[in-house]
Amino acid sequence: MTGFETRPEYVISDETALRDLFPPTHELAAKKCLTKLDRHAREFIERAPFLCLGTQNANGKADVSPRGDPPGFVRIIDQETLAVPDRPGNNRLDSLVNIVSNPSVGLLFLIPGFDDTLRVNGQATLVVDPELLKAMSISGRSPKVAIVVKITSVFMHCAKAFRRSRLWDPECFQDRDDMPSLMKIINDQINETPVSEDELNALDQKLEESYRKTLY
Repeated sequence: MTGFETRPEYVISDETALRDLFPPTHELAAKKCLTKLDRHAREFIERAPFLCLGTQNANGKADVSPRGDPPGFVRIIDQETLAVPDRPGNNRLDSLVNIVSNPSVGLLFLIPGFDDTLRVNGQATLVVDPELLKAMSISGRSPKVAIVVKITSVFMHCAKAFRRSRLWDPECFQDRDDMPSLMKIINDQINETPVSEDELNALDQKLEESYRKTLY
């Protein structure tokens, strides 16, 4: 494969050129954006067991991180403030490092079976308040850090992407065994020497054991 290069005449470089490609924003879409949580947004967050957290550093390098826990794991502190627990992970700390240098974040809340989603944008702060962390503990284990988000905008997002992808449709579920295991993929990416099937099975078992011991 060779590197792809876009011809300059096909590049959109300003907002006017971009908007000329599309019809005007529907009035409903423009008005639905709120600056604080209403009762519907609160209920959506209370039901959501999963979100995607978008961040970027001071130089604009972006990252999106999945976050998940039992429904309602994101604490609603008030109409303009949320707190997201940071559970144990791989310790790359990509999202957290980004927030230190650039507090602007975007959150996308998902509820299994719901085709619509909730989008929240705001300014994030990393907090180690013991009382807040204790309130988000699970199995007696508190997160080391909470991501506190001051909301600047919140709105519901329509179902088109989920309808197109049929994400929740069981008929579209794919067999995980059609692809190698996570440990096999990572090993192939970082090692030049293949491991034996027995060694790979041991790595898979070790990963599963790690999941059981370090979710919280």
